[in-house]
Amino acid sequence: MPGSRIVSDVVCPFCGCLCDDLVIHMKDGVIAQNEQGCAISKSKFLNHLKDRIESPQIRTGESLTDVDLETAISHSVDLLSKAKRPLVYGLSSVENDAHREAYKISEILGAVVDNTSSVCHGPTILGTQVSGEAAGSLSEVKNRADLVIYWGSNPQFAHPRHTSRFIRTPGEFIKDYRKDRRIWVFDIRKSITANIADKFIKIEPGRDLEVLSSLRAVVRGHEIDVSDVAGIPIQKIKELADTMKKAKYGILFFGLGLTQSHGRHHNVDAAIRLVQDLNSYTKWNMMSMRGHYNVAGANKTLTWTTGYPFAVDFSRGYPRYQPGEYTAVDLLARGEVDVLLNIGADPAAHFPKDAVEYMRKIPVINIDPKRNLTSLLAEVNIPSAIAGIECDGAAVRMDGLPLYLKKMIAPPEGVLPDRDILKMIFNGLLEVLP
Repeated sequence: MPGSRIVSDVVCPFCGCLCDDLVIHMKDGVIAQNEQGCAISKSKFLNHLKDRIESPQIRTGESLTDVDLETAISHSVDLLSKAKRPLVYGLSSVENDAHREAYKISEILGAVVDNTSSVCHGPTILGTQVSGEAAGSLSEVKNRADLVIYWGSNPQFAHPRHTSRFIRTPGEFIKDYRKDRRIWVFDIRKSITANIADKFIKIEPGRDLEVLSSLRAVVRGHEIDVSDVAGIPIQKIKELADTMKKAKYGILFFGLGLTQSHGRHHNVDAAIRLVQDLNSYTKWNMMSMRGHYNVAGANKTLTWTTGYPFAVDFSRGYPRYQPGEYTAVDLLARGEVDVLLNIGADPAAHFPKDAVEYMRKIPVINIDPKRNLTSLLAEVNIPSAIAGIECDGAAVRMDGLPLYLKKMIAPPEGVLPDRDILKMIFNGLLEVLP
């Protein structure tokens, strides 16, 4: 559309913060400016046309050949309909309506469906399944929290506006955040987030579980007959526990430094139980720092649909759940999958070597707006519109709040949203499957 316009209250489709206060300036049908967004958000909006997969592609020998969309869909349907053990993976960087179509495909094929949480916050989900979920909202944190803990998380790098929007800002009951709100960072090294914190507590690598268990013991009034735990003097642990008990409202944010270190879901279980113990004295919540903008949505929609958040197998005609058996990395590493339908993810860049080596041996159908390592080894590439920029939809923030993604600009000619591409594949499967 010619001319200029300004769109306010735009949700950013980058990280789990889903910042909803962006102001996008349009000029002559082009995104000209992104106000409020972090550096990564600005880059995503202003460079959304760069590194795009320009047209559907099918592999011919060692090279990829451009084809029309119908041919790419037909070839994808043919590959999936003949598969004995298909895997549907990704879904954390696409909007919720695309999830629905992916689950329909998974069910009709008897496939396994998994999302990227299985390689990041899967232990978080397992921990909450054991001990429950001490959940709250980011608005509560902004307005009430006087003690904020980042554990194994570096939001200044991974979630650039998390601190400025919700922590280093006044709230309803926090008038002067410099005096009324404290930030602690627990980590194995001093991160850039630790540089802005009021207190940095260094933990020896792989010993988070010991520290959490010690804090629990002290909070519950038990004596610990050691001089230090994971490099932290026991007297300091007592001081930390006492301050945590006296907080008016505490929040524990945790990241992959907790979920992917030794202990994994046991770490999360211990953190949940610590927060539950603290709630005997005051008000505490905890929240995982989710990475992809809709990875929380992928867990939510799969749970709504099947009862399970990730690693779901439809091979028997009904959903079964087994992390470690039906998770994408494990299936690929064991060589069980014969076709991979990848949606809005880049497993070739992030999976272990043995899983990627097996990916090279099977057909990969890759649906993504941009070129990546997975697109280089794919059998089929289908470009899609970028949700929140080139199509609308819904996504779920890290605290579970669903937000509406606006369409800012039309996608490149012939490029459809993920949901429409998946719907075409599903309809094609209905025609060929018995």
